Amino acid sequence: MKEDIEIPEVKGVYVAVVKEWNEEFLAQDWNSYIINDLDTAIEMVLVVTKGYDEERKTSLLRHGIGKIEAKSFAKIEMLQEELLAMNNEFSVTFFADNKLYDKKYIFEKHTITENAFKDIPVMNQQGVYLQ
Repeated sequence: MKEDIEIPEVKGVYVAVVKEWNEEFLAQDWNSYIINDLDTAIEMVLVVTKGYDEERKTSLLRHGIGKIEAKSFAKIEMLQEELLAMNNEFSVTFFADNKLYDKKYIFEKHTITENAFKDIPVMNQQGVYLQ
């Protein structure tokens, strides 16, 4: 039965978007990261991303990240500048402590801006992140 299923709350795992210098293209890029601020590793990390607004939507992209050690992070994908005007959704699924965790992180349109930058845990960088 549905009421017998325990759905644990996700704490200590964040999704962040930072603006970084790209040496290859000599330009600033927006990159998304998953951050594990827990004291244990998270495993079998899967991230599904999409962008959408009232009249458009992007394709679903699936990223198999694998294992992220405690107090570390992994890059998910680069975000094109045009996507910042859309809602950006990151559905994150992972295993930790023999439990399955799942959470959606939604950056609403126009919230990923340099004006919204703050210190990001673990990364020692500035950017926008959701808990």
